[in-house]
Amino acid sequence: MILEKTGLCSQITFGRYVRQGRRLRVDPKLFIQDLQFNKVPVRVYQPKATSHGRRRGILFFHGGGWVFGSLDTYEKVCRYLSRESESVVVSVQYRLAPEHKYPAAYEDCLNATLHFMRNTDLYGVDPTRISVCGDSAGGNLAAAVSQTLAGRADLPRLRAQILIYPGLQALDFNLPSYHQNRGVPLLFRERAAFFALQYLNGDASHMQEVLKGSHIPPDMRQKYRKWVSPDNIPEEFKVRGVKALNPSDFMAEVYETVKRFCEPNLCPLLAEDAVVHQLPESFILTCEYDVLRDDGLLYKKRLEDNGVQVTWCHLEDGFHGIISLYDYGGLSFPSGKRGLDSVVNFLKGL
Repeated sequence: MILEKTGLCSQITFGRYVRQGRRLRVDPKLFIQDLQFNKVPVRVYQPKATSHGRRRGILFFHGGGWVFGSLDTYEKVCRYLSRESESVVVSVQYRLAPEHKYPAAYEDCLNATLHFMRNTDLYGVDPTRISVCGDSAGGNLAAAVSQTLAGRADLPRLRAQILIYPGLQALDFNLPSYHQNRGVPLLFRERAAFFALQYLNGDASHMQEVLKGSHIPPDMRQKYRKWVSPDNIPEEFKVRGVKALNPSDFMAEVYETVKRFCEPNLCPLLAEDAVVHQLPESFILTCEYDVLRDDGLLYKKRLEDNGVQVTWCHLEDGFHGIISLYDYGGLSFPSGKRGLDSVVNFLKGL
């Protein structure tokens, strides 16, 4: 923020600089190549070990609030997933906000997925064993792509969706987890709203009104209350300092700038039951100390209510972004490793 105020660079530019990854050494167990799928940059990870049949395939969409992240920043995670689950992993470099606003990231992830599903022979992948996976904003994109492909008769059904502490709605930033963990790294409550607004239209000037809930009309809030409500959060998650809050007065001028928040491709938690009912087997990972915890819990309930099989992993001592830190610069975060291994174990069962 200091650099931005002094005119040296934007906070987003600085954030991308400090988050940029570095290429790792050659992995003796993987073939790794950079390609383009439908003009979308991707990095493909293929195990070198001989396989007795076609492998499972995983489309991975990285996190970073739709604003940060790259193929390099998630190199270690994708290598781990490919090695340990013996799967072909395709990491997708979708376009970032605010330069490329919604629906650019979603469209890139969808187009890369469609290309992969139509060209599985080139990578030795079983077309019936393809899953989409993502963390944080990438979890949002995985959920949106999964919904779009649900019921498509011209393509094989996705085998699974894997959502790692996903952000799935922007209607209510006052759910219990948003207040309980409002100041917990690596994602503060204000940052969650800031990133959503950057992705939506590149303008966070109404962030405070969005945080207060002034951006959603009362009738629309009531319509979605059956899906987005503290009432749907299990009681054991409400014991840490939760206060019932009423949204501030509705501001029509704010709603006009953010009304696309009600589109399921941006906020998958708002998809109709007819779509949710057709979704594939799902894995959801949540962290106790994460503002997005309740987004995952609410979607878990929606999926289960619609008959979708859900495997749920909750890290009691986890925080947002922890799987990327499972082996970070020599430091060890056991919860991150447990979370990543839970994903691997789920994949092995597919």
